Amino acid sequence: MNETMPNFFKKRVFLTPERTAVVFENKAYTFKDLYDLTFDIAGRLSGKEIEKDQYLAVLLKNHVDTLVILLALQLLGVKAVILNNRLTTEELAWQINDSKVTAIITEAALSGTLENEVSIPLILKEELPSIPFKEPRIVEEIHLDDVCSVMYTSGTTGNPKGVLQTYGNHWWSAVGSALNLGLTEEDCWLCTMPLFHISGYSILMRSIIYGIKIVLHNGFDEQKVVEDVKKEKVSIMSVVTTMVPRILEVTGEEKLPFYFRCMLLGGGPAPLSVLERCVEKHVPVYQTYGMTETASQIVTLSPEYSLNKLGSAGKPLFPSQLKIIDSLGNDVGPNESGEIVVKGPNVTKGYLYKEEESNKNIQNGWLSTGDVGYLDEEGFLFVQDRRSDLIISGGENIYPAEIEGILTSHPSVLDAGVIGKADSKWGQIPVAFMVKKGEISQQELVQYCQQKLAKYKIPKEMYFIDEIPRNASKKLLRRKLREKLEESMESGR
Repeated sequence: MNETMPNFFKKRVFLTPERTAVVFENKAYTFKDLYDLTFDIAGRLSGKEIEKDQYLAVLLKNHVDTLVILLALQLLGVKAVILNNRLTTEELAWQINDSKVTAIITEAALSGTLENEVSIPLILKEELPSIPFKEPRIVEEIHLDDVCSVMYTSGTTGNPKGVLQTYGNHWWSAVGSALNLGLTEEDCWLCTMPLFHISGYSILMRSIIYGIKIVLHNGFDEQKVVEDVKKEKVSIMSVVTTMVPRILEVTGEEKLPFYFRCMLLGGGPAPLSVLERCVEKHVPVYQTYGMTETASQIVTLSPEYSLNKLGSAGKPLFPSQLKIIDSLGNDVGPNESGEIVVKGPNVTKGYLYKEEESNKNIQNGWLSTGDVGYLDEEGFLFVQDRRSDLIISGGENIYPAEIEGILTSHPSVLDAGVIGKADSKWGQIPVAFMVKKGEISQQELVQYCQQKLAKYKIPKEMYFIDEIPRNASKKLLRRKLREKLEESMESGR
């Protein structure tokens, strides 16, 4: 049965119109203020014939305007395809064409050459106020099975896939988080995460569902983070591993205020040294495991276990399930490695226009994550390998196959293999090994990659070798590349 609920945003404004919804650049907006702005933009979009059930792309930076536009789409029942503004024009064009969106809302600073790459209308946010207003048809009631948002995530092979995130996924993600972390009307969530990531967008959804304040930043600045934690009485913040040492350094000997009760850590496990410093300074770090397909965290480790369960992501949130299976799909015992599969009302129902792949990856409600891990005797999850070859750099997921495809598309590169290398600042960085079939320099390859890959995906180190190690079935042997990298580091080359 497809359950219905009142439109999330309309219901929130009805319940607590005078509560502060968001603070951005030192300006506060109540839920009523935000609704008035959102209703106006919904009317402007209606004037552009943007209607219920259309797919519409959004390419924007973190800004209060972005919240308004995303919420306007929810009021209209439009499905938002939220694009990563760090991607290249070529990468964006592929996702725009694949999603078959009717239009793109973006801003002047990001529009760049996009208009030359796509054949659908571009609506600049700067022009929205001048579009004639048409009374919008507000969706009063939503079905929990309706698609709210779509975010693209790469696979270890092939092109990125659009993950369908329903209103039910967002609702149950918020419920699971609240049952785990607790909730009070005084809570305030600091968002430095990009709104195009599920980690950022989920904060918006929780604000609407819980009725709590967001402090929105347009990027990560540790000094501003610490200032706003104090100034705005922030109680919860989402972070990736690279942010934590920078926050600790700024605070010095000083502790964070008593009302700061949760640092939600995603994007890979934190080093022991960082966790120990957090314990010393009484910084409550909740390590998590989640993905675009689970509408944010699905497993979380509470601070009291952060050291004696070091390396664990925790236990599944209340509405969710998790198990470890072998290659035949059978459950394995405690401390036995296998594939992590998850189930719950926060798990996606599939991928946009990819029915066959959806049916393959989601069986009887269980999502195959492709990640390897084990459960200990008490049911705590330990993730051993994130999607087998995944590189996590500064919280961003990087898939080697995508970089390899770009490198081998260059006429002077015969073969390529990419692996991750540990890095003190970013956690990991991509490193490329290549076989040349012509004269090409590293600098030329970097310039080539800059045209086709987001900056964080460009290999930070490149090595030319005689042959890329492969097995009899031509599968790339990344462990051999890791051995070569270690040899190179030991010899100082």
